[in-house]
Amino acid sequence: MDPRAHVIVLNWNGWRDTSECLCSLQQLNYANYRVIVVDNGSTDDSVSRIRKQFPAIELVETHKNLGFAGGCNVGIALALADGADYIWLLNNDTIADVDALSALVVKAESNPHFGAVGSAIYPPTDTHRLQAWGGGYVNFWVGRSRHFKRPVPDSKIKFLTGASLFIRRQAVDEIGSLDDGFFMYWEDADYCFRLRSGGWKLAVAGNSKVWHKESSSVGKGSSRMDAYFNASAARFFRKHAVLPGLSLWTGVTLSLVKRVVAGEWDRVRAAWVGANGP
Repeated sequence: MDPRAHVIVLNWNGWRDTSECLCSLQQLNYANYRVIVVDNGSTDDSVSRIRKQFPAIELVETHKNLGFAGGCNVGIALALADGADYIWLLNNDTIADVDALSALVVKAESNPHFGAVGSAIYPPTDTHRLQAWGGGYVNFWVGRSRHFKRPVPDSKIKFLTGASLFIRRQAVDEIGSLDDGFFMYWEDADYCFRLRSGGWKLAVAGNSKVWHKESSSVGKGSSRMDAYFNASAARFFRKHAVLPGLSLWTGVTLSLVKRVVAGEWDRVRAAWVGANGP
């Protein structure tokens, strides 16, 4: 029998995106999978709408916003209890290709040392311009992460984006779930660094195609995004950088200069507060 895969989709006031994502998951050509929607304390009518449109899909309510890592961890715990061989964390603002899951399984099964596998991520409706080849790398000198925009060997991948993160059960058993100290952003990089520190390898399944709208939950370019991003960056570099002060303050300074030049003063304050705490 094919390995059992559990797909975890996190929803927060985003039932329209979630519905599109779930519709694409219903078209997957892989048989042995289960979808779990975790509603992360939505304050709109997401729960009733999703349940009405997808009555056969399990929907679990957290009743408060636990952040991305915390919400995903609820789904991961359920998947582990249900005997999952693999857990696929998939952003709700994505559309999965019909072969997306089967390609992830094939890649993961090709090497028992692959702790996690990523997808080829594309912008909405675009099948030619990569948003990310699975993930990317972290430049500790400038305190920033970068996505690979073209195919690269698996050995170059330092982290996989949480937009599509396919994790082997044995890896979760060994290193645990996501660090819920990250409310939003950088939790995927942190998890992949923990995987690699534990001896696991990362890989990308290029035939697993996912289209990602990007930052639909908080709004791309918003001050809230800056606050979350820099707070999580501070946590990441304190955990993983040899010189965390250098990584953090170089990255924050670059962000602040960019916002000041653009005259985005609300984002300047948000970035500063995020990096330093309220």
